[in-house]
Amino acid sequence: MQDERYSAIECILFVSGEPVSLVQLQRALDITGIEMNAIIHNMEKQYRQEERGIQLYITDDTVQLVSNKKYASYVEELLQPAQTKSFTQAMLETLSIVAYKQPVTRADIEAVRGVRCDYSVSQLLKLGLIRELGRRDSVGRPMMFGTTDAFLRQFGLHSIEELPEYGAFAIEADSSEEKPS
Repeated sequence: MQDERYSAIECILFVSGEPVSLVQLQRALDITGIEMNAIIHNMEKQYRQEERGIQLYITDDTVQLVSNKKYASYVEELLQPAQTKSFTQAMLETLSIVAYKQPVTRADIEAVRGVRCDYSVSQLLKLGLIRELGRRDSVGRPMMFGTTDAFLRQFGLHSIEELPEYGAFAIEADSSEEKPS
């Protein structure tokens, strides 16, 4: 029975090609959350031990089949993928603020950056790295933003808790700004 569930999950993930909600998988297989977590983590361990060409990428809410980084050079040799557009400095700054201070509004972002952030926010929304979380219960009811699973995948994180400690970087940045040029 366990082999069949492994195979069913693998098939669903392969056909989907996108992250699949753990809750949806659980419902499809008619199993408990505890059983789902055990199966997924056993599969992940097995894939890693066997150094397969595919791996499981697990976040708090989803799981996805992804290619094994170990074999990236072979894939690149064959496919020679086009270079992807890089993030602008403004987009990275905006994304960092959202990641560390979420939920956050445009005004919150602009207060930290000191400049308007409309373009960066709209681009990050289009890329699916941030999403609207709802409206803040304050004057004007501004939209609040937070990161997505696509953000986690983009930066190789499984959970937002894996972000580097903000305080350590804030202290480094403050001390480097104080040094005269």
